[in-house]
Amino acid sequence: MLIIADLHLHSKYSRATSKQMDLDGLSLGAKMKGLTLLGTGDITHPAWFNELKSKLTEIDNSGIYIYNGVYFMLSGEVATYFEFEGKNRRVHHVIHLPSFEVAEQVNEKLSKYGELSLDGRPILNISSPELVEILMEVDDKILIYPAHAWTPWMSCLGSKSGFNSLEECYQDQVNHIFSLETGLSSDPAMNWRVSKLDKFTLLSNSDAHSPSTLRLGREANVFNLKKLSYMEIYEAIKNKDRGRFLFTVETDPNYGKYHYDGHRGCGVRLSPSEAKKLNNICPKCGKPLTVGVLHRVEELADRPEGFIPENAIPFKSLLPLYEIIFFTFDGKITNKAILEEQNRLISKFSNELNVLLNVPKEELLKVTHKKIAEAIIRVREGKIRYVPGYDGVYGKPIIYSEEEKEEKMIKSEKYSKSLEEFF
Repeated sequence: MLIIADLHLHSKYSRATSKQMDLDGLSLGAKMKGLTLLGTGDITHPAWFNELKSKLTEIDNSGIYIYNGVYFMLSGEVATYFEFEGKNRRVHHVIHLPSFEVAEQVNEKLSKYGELSLDGRPILNISSPELVEILMEVDDKILIYPAHAWTPWMSCLGSKSGFNSLEECYQDQVNHIFSLETGLSSDPAMNWRVSKLDKFTLLSNSDAHSPSTLRLGREANVFNLKKLSYMEIYEAIKNKDRGRFLFTVETDPNYGKYHYDGHRGCGVRLSPSEAKKLNNICPKCGKPLTVGVLHRVEELADRPEGFIPENAIPFKSLLPLYEIIFFTFDGKITNKAILEEQNRLISKFSNELNVLLNVPKEELLKVTHKKIAEAIIRVREGKIRYVPGYDGVYGKPIIYSEEEKEEKMIKSEKYSKSLEEFF
């Protein structure tokens, strides 16, 4: 049974999140994207917990629930704020739970350390190892791992408040940590450069705040399971089982908001080598730069670029279909036209991930413009470039060279109302 899973997202009860992040919005978005299984997100929030419990139906005591034809696994993200060795630490963690009964017990215990109703991603005034210990006392089959592990802020390995290893972060509880989430600004290839991470399974999730296919499932995990159950997913991750865990879907880390070093306010974007020459100081304002994920990985890396560990789970880099169409024409067509073309492709080929991963070019050419078909294949084959993201600014994909853009079908002096008008 092929399962494409996005296990970390947020509900309408989290800050800066779409009101459509309810079960109806999530199930519709999952079907359009081609996702089989979603994390519920925000399981610690009392109102969302009650809504989930009243609407989800469990499948055969499996710890997997269903709503509107989409499977769900109970999940949430929590933040631990604490001091360690004279430095304030802010680490985010993803948790997955095998049942509502376990979730209820977890929420009761965590409510002593923070107000769970304030946000879907609650702040807890405990350390990372204390959090793990509390969870394991409830049920040792709870899965917990660092969220977006390399992001400068709010992460296990980040440059601003993180640690130099998972062992340092989780201390005597690290034996209960089996995985980490790569985040948008890193991918498995970057993590493979750090030998200390070899024993951890690398997961990729969207951390979506909207059910749009632009956000939901932009990163995901692909499993091949005999039976869909919480324990099958748990064991595949714990054991780094290549037979059951086939690959992850990644967004190229250059597209992430914290890949390079820089200063958003000053418009300064620097590679790690350029930033090091400036002692990580902004050349415009003289303040410290935000050290990006690539720089941070290089600080901890003990292997060269391109190293692949034995038994590493492979990955595929993609972009959302909306972004592919948008950047194919450098934003010179309307949002309405992009959505119409995106939805036409999704309708023709069942879902977006099928379009991005599987549909042959000759089939794409039958239903869309040749530049869009070519762009999808280029992304699929990793044959595009990026202007790297930095300090909260997304990167920019470069699908066609300047020479190719000079062609009549790409270059236009006006903004078009439709693809037909554009051409």
